[in-house]
Amino acid sequence: MLTILDRLPDGLLDGEARDLHRILPGPTLLHLPGLRTAPLFVSVLLHGNETTGLTAIQGLLRKYDEHKLPRALSVFFGNVSAAAQSRRRLDGQPDYNRVWPCADSADGQPEHRMMRQVVDEMRTRNVFASIDIHNNTGLNPHYGCINCLEPRFFHLATLFSRTVVYFTRPTGVQSLAFAELCPAITVECGKPEQPFGADHARDFIDTCLHLDVLPDTPLDAHAMNLFHTVATLTLRNEASAGFAADDQPGHWDITFPPDLDRLNFRELPAGTSIGRLHTDHDPLPLQVVDETGIDVSEHYLYAEDGRLRITRAVMPSMFTLDLGIIRQDCMGYLMERL
Repeated sequence: MLTILDRLPDGLLDGEARDLHRILPGPTLLHLPGLRTAPLFVSVLLHGNETTGLTAIQGLLRKYDEHKLPRALSVFFGNVSAAAQSRRRLDGQPDYNRVWPCADSADGQPEHRMMRQVVDEMRTRNVFASIDIHNNTGLNPHYGCINCLEPRFFHLATLFSRTVVYFTRPTGVQSLAFAELCPAITVECGKPEQPFGADHARDFIDTCLHLDVLPDTPLDAHAMNLFHTVATLTLRNEASAGFAADDQPGHWDITFPPDLDRLNFRELPAGTSIGRLHTDHDPLPLQVVDETGIDVSEHYLYAEDGRLRITRAVMPSMFTLDLGIIRQDCMGYLMERL
């Protein structure tokens, strides 16, 4: 299932994500040499509609077209077939950012075995650091996500953004798997159609290629804003949902405001409404799960006066207006400041 290359395929630097399937046979790991031998690992297109990573890599490699890279670079091009249809994943496919090896994972699907092969390959190459590049569908700042509260991870993250999110769930994500090998980060680069996202990711990769080491010294507390993802919000399978303004009728089980994503990275006081309820529900149409997978909905949500409200002060991230993403993945996350 995995193709491994040691040279740049013709046309890779010019093709768009939807055309990549004509250049690569499928998921592909590309190794390129550099002045420093321990490679920087970068994964792109784990979700086929998140194209900023590909654009960033193309821009970076065009810059070094006539020059050797400062450090060896290994790039994993993920869900090429979904990218051909501009979709997160195809029907019948697992999420390519939920099948990486972790403590409780099994190799039940070909994609699981492929991701383990990628990790094993990079382990033998003594990988220096890992960057997983993503987009999101709502209004969010650019920020980095880490899975380990250690100085090298902090230093890597703050090279991208002062806004840093620590999380341990969902499991099976790329950064969690690579955190066992090296400092690893997921970078969230806004919406895919925003050119600044690709520029930011390209410059971050370039900076990391020039690093000699990532310091193991403590980071100044004022150097970053650190948040902890404490819960995930999902729409229950049987519940219906839609978006409409308060002065418009909503016939769904829950009606979200059309600007729901404006709540992202804002510290919300207890009692904040996140949607209108069509009828009384038990259970509520949204479920909240904590880091251990336990349903903690009653600790975060309650119904009052036809509204679904938050019980305690929290900060949302990745609230989305895309019902497809809400169904396939989640509505978003709740964070607390560390």
